[in-house]
Amino acid sequence: MLKQMLLIGAAAVSFPALAQTAPASDPTTPPAASEPAPAPDASTPPAEPAPAPDASTPPASGQAAPSGGAATPTQIAQIVDQEFPTYDGDKNGDLNETEFGAWMKKLRAATDPSADVESAEVKTWIGQAFASADGDKSGAVNKTELTGFLSRGA
Repeated sequence: MLKQMLLIGAAAVSFPALAQTAPASDPTTPPAASEPAPAPDASTPPAEPAPAPDASTPPASGQAAPSGGAATPTQIAQIVDQEFPTYDGDKNGDLNETEFGAWMKKLRAATDPSADVESAEVKTWIGQAFASADGDKSGAVNKTELTGFLSRGA
């Protein structure tokens, strides 16, 4: 009976691990070759490799990160720190609903280019997002609240 319990316990613990999918490989790295590549023909000139982007420079703030997945909370915090002063028009350290709305319109347009950011649907979405992001219900969103709000989906 003890053996059965151990077997069932081991199976119960291992099933979630088996159900996971393998993480996507980085598209910029070539797949590992199982056999060596043929030697280049001496009559054809070697192809010039494309210059690799500098890994030390972050992507432009208007562009999405090429990771293909959701941003990590650390990445979100860095972006909020960089972009917050741009949208804080009155420089008081908080975003009012208008300032928050401008940022959300930019994010919505970046994630869904076909969306009309001036539509009533998007304005309703922005109002609901502001109410959700304003954790202390002060009528303004600070960096901490914004980072927490944007990190919920990460």
